[in-house]
Amino acid sequence: MRVDLNGKTALVTGAARGIGRAIADTLAANGARVAYTDIAGEGAQQAAADKPGCAGRRMDVTDAADIEAAIRWVRETFGGLDILVNNAGVNTTRNRVTLDQFPKEEWDWIVNTDLTGCYQVTHAAAPALFDRGGGRIVNIASVFGLVPARLQCAFVAAKAGVVNLTKAMALEFAERGVLVNAIAPGSIPLDSPQQQLFAGKDPLMKDRTEAMLAHIPLHRFGTCQDVANAALFLAAPENSYITGAVLTVDGGWTAGYSRDF
Repeated sequence: MRVDLNGKTALVTGAARGIGRAIADTLAANGARVAYTDIAGEGAQQAAADKPGCAGRRMDVTDAADIEAAIRWVRETFGGLDILVNNAGVNTTRNRVTLDQFPKEEWDWIVNTDLTGCYQVTHAAAPALFDRGGGRIVNIASVFGLVPARLQCAFVAAKAGVVNLTKAMALEFAERGVLVNAIAPGSIPLDSPQQQLFAGKDPLMKDRTEAMLAHIPLHRFGTCQDVANAALFLAAPENSYITGAVLTVDGGWTAGYSRDF
């Protein structure tokens, strides 16, 4: 898929690796000048280093002062902003427990990053989009924001919040020419050891992997590039009449019950 983003500037959060890196790379490959930002500042800089017209820096989406400084840097470095991708997010790996046992500090960390971070970055970046006379915002939610899962109460709540926050943004920003949509990825193995277990060939995980795939009609895991392609479509100038939508990239997982019973 090719889109002409020449002359456009994009800011992607959580762009050092995984889905954020794939989105940033794809926007850059289609002509955008991309600000790669991540709490891992060095990783963001390395990701942007070989992309003409792009640059990277540290930005913590839970730190309002850090966000404001990053937005100033985007304005000074690129002259403005046309596309914002709120991708930065976290989930629990050690506390897969029921809500009555879920630690408050873990709840705060996840909700502050995944939901409040989306609000804070958009709050700071919106004037730059308005100054351009419009633009695109793409928020990365999750299928778990649409269909809750057990033992992930904070992530489920935060991503459900992102879904409705996206719709609220779309309603409020439409008259300013800014289209706001979300992507809800399904099972997308990233580059963490825990997630690679499910997509790898470890025989000890075979049954668990097959159980997960049995719920996916396409019977495969998705890729970061699958999500990046959806983000490119939503960010494209050709997308001029879609706003307030949530695009699932899940192999059909949310379409219905796929397993035989």
